Amino acid sequence: MSATYLESPAPEPLASHACCVWSHVAGPGGHVERVLPDGCADVVWIEGEDIVVAGPATREVLVDIPAGAAALGVRFGPGAAGAALGVAARELRDRTVALQDVWGAPALELAERLSATPRADRLAVLAAAVARRLDAARGPDALVARASALLGAGMPVTAASREVALTDRHLRRRFHDAVGYGPKTLQRVLRLRRFLDLAESGPSADLARAAAEAGYSDQSHLTRECGELAGLPPAALLAARAAA
Repeated sequence: MSATYLESPAPEPLASHACCVWSHVAGPGGHVERVLPDGCADVVWIEGEDIVVAGPATREVLVDIPAGAAALGVRFGPGAAGAALGVAARELRDRTVALQDVWGAPALELAERLSATPRADRLAVLAAAVARRLDAARGPDALVARASALLGAGMPVTAASREVALTDRHLRRRFHDAVGYGPKTLQRVLRLRRFLDLAESGPSADLARAAAEAGYSDQSHLTRECGELAGLPPAALLAARAAA
């Protein structure tokens, strides 16, 4: 059996902060997943390990899932992680921290409960536990969420600042608290995501067309950004994703 990844929209109790829930089962040889920056943060559990918070990343992260093991998670969208977890998202940037450090003893109890739950029911147990914590969480920063959506659509940072009636400086400060890094970094992350969506949407990858439509100034701009954010040049990244 090869590795399988399933993702679905966050159920209603989570939808205020989470964008999706997911599960990933490794094949008999194990699996190393190249996780690309996306402006999000995840609560993640891998069988046999502690529950962790994978903070907002500014470059690729390689995650090793042991042979036959299942991983599952709840993903908070850009701007929602800080509110959902009750910490400034900048404190989680490029870090993986034990959920126990954020939740305390309930995180250990949840890990024990997940281990004792049949595999098919574990994602529902994790989602329900996170949903209960969200009952007392403040809502995501609405202006950051709006600005993030505008950046994702290709709007420049200064124009997005004007659209939400904040100065660049104020928007940057709110982004660091809510997203984990500034709007310029999120703009770069979301532009790479747009490129990948465009390049993978057709039967054959036209890198030049996808790069231009995503907002890169030229091929060298794409290659440089792809290397810094994903750790591979564009063609190699697309090949690795196709193989996975």
